[in-house]
Amino acid sequence: MIHLSGMDASFLHLETPESPMHVGSLQLIDLPPGYQGDFAEDAKKYLSGRLHLASVFVRKLAMMPFDLANPVWVDDDDLDLDHHIHHVIMPRPGTMAQLERLVGRLHSSLLDRSRPLWEIHIIEGLQSGQVALYSKMHHAAIDGQAGVAVAKALFDISENPAPIKVPRANRRANSSQLGVAELASAALTNTMQQYVKLIKSIPATAKAISSVLMPVSETTGQRSFELPKSFKAAPRTPLNVSITNQRSFAGRSVPLAEIKQMAKATGTSLNDIVLAICAGALKRYLADYDCRPAKPLMAAVPVSLRSEGNTDLNNQVSMMLVSLATDISDPLERLAAIHDSSSEGKKLTGNVKAAIPTDFPSLGVPSLMAGLAALYGRSGLPDKLPPMANVAISNVPGPSFPLYFAGAKLATYYPVSIPGHGMALNMTVQSYNGSLEFGLTACRRAVPDIADLADYVVAEHKKLLGLVTARHGDAAAKASPAAAAVAPAAEPAPAAARKPARKKTVAGKAAGAKKVAAKAVRGNATRPVPRKTATPSVKRAASLN
Repeated sequence: MIHLSGMDASFLHLETPESPMHVGSLQLIDLPPGYQGDFAEDAKKYLSGRLHLASVFVRKLAMMPFDLANPVWVDDDDLDLDHHIHHVIMPRPGTMAQLERLVGRLHSSLLDRSRPLWEIHIIEGLQSGQVALYSKMHHAAIDGQAGVAVAKALFDISENPAPIKVPRANRRANSSQLGVAELASAALTNTMQQYVKLIKSIPATAKAISSVLMPVSETTGQRSFELPKSFKAAPRTPLNVSITNQRSFAGRSVPLAEIKQMAKATGTSLNDIVLAICAGALKRYLADYDCRPAKPLMAAVPVSLRSEGNTDLNNQVSMMLVSLATDISDPLERLAAIHDSSSEGKKLTGNVKAAIPTDFPSLGVPSLMAGLAALYGRSGLPDKLPPMANVAISNVPGPSFPLYFAGAKLATYYPVSIPGHGMALNMTVQSYNGSLEFGLTACRRAVPDIADLADYVVAEHKKLLGLVTARHGDAAAKASPAAAAVAPAAEPAPAAARKPARKKTVAGKAAGAKKVAAKAVRGNATRPVPRKTATPSVKRAASLN
């Protein structure tokens, strides 16, 4: 048996029906020219020979008696592929908008904890002739970096992969029914080890806290109490509410070379450019609802705690707060402010990184955390408390070369992530084969029109690229000659054309439901210009690949 760390187990304990704690991805796959086979069956056969390459596919949870401590991982000696691998055929016409809605629905349901915590859906019937692959895995098993390692098990770098020898099964009789005494003994032993680790970490933790709360002044060289600038409440927005278990999703792609070009020309990082694009898109989207906070929006940005080369399939991640500087109207000035805030956040995280625990004593914790999580979401507190962050924005590096699945080439690689109570939107970005793939996941009630926000992401990318090219012409043109032809995108429409402010009334909910239903009927390969703005229409993700 393998004990879950305190951080891994927290994703189990904090999970509620309204807040599933699994991450996923959506790939569009180009079938080989002239392919006439049954791709769903070929894919199932392909997967059955590779699942042993990552332990997340072949192990499940064994729960402790009365949830007294964190569960353990045990091998599943009776893996049922028909439960984990599903074949879906979309109804006509099979547009990208339909696929995004389907992914939102699939991402809404909880994983079965009595089985290995993953599912894969092979989706056919797309208008483009492509096949889609949607997969989800519980966050208790992997974080973003470990997800990249899992991708190596699912995908190959060649359309004709070399045969992989399946290892001989090492069966453990009745492994899923460990005895109460065995589990209790393991829990007590692990808890004692965790207490020892915690005691040993106290000096480093105290030093880290001191460096944060009592920094050395650059002018006087003396220590004085001072809260970090990022430690302040974010403004309230329609995104900071209690969520339901229903999800909305949208995926978009932009050229990675253009992002790198902007970062190089402005002396910022790729992550700063991503944050600036998201900031501009959010500013536009909230303005549609006449929401213009005087204070800047704050982003919760995951930070990896992994040492270089570490590919363990567990969670080693922390979080830093970054100002999105949405109170600044000029996009380039906003980018500079984001860079400053991000640099400060990285410095702060670097000071405490070594002291952040990823494991801690768990005796009695599961029941307590689960109860508090349920109480927090259903009490309505997220609708009343000032949020620490408005949105989660994550950037995960992916492969710079094409990947293949069952002999077919992956055209896109959109991440699908986790919104939460008080933070109903998650914007995750992953690089893949020359593109930067934006995956936007949200509570459907809070963000029913997520496709509009995704379109704003692409529009803001083009706008920022045009501004950077105009100001840093020579350097930008050398990095990407096509950038010189890019003009800034249009500004948001006048207030009269914007969406009405949201109101929590029966009439408002009915109007929202009608709007969602109307969009479902209108869904097609190319979105029309939204009535609420004068912004030119942006091509759907299918046309960007």
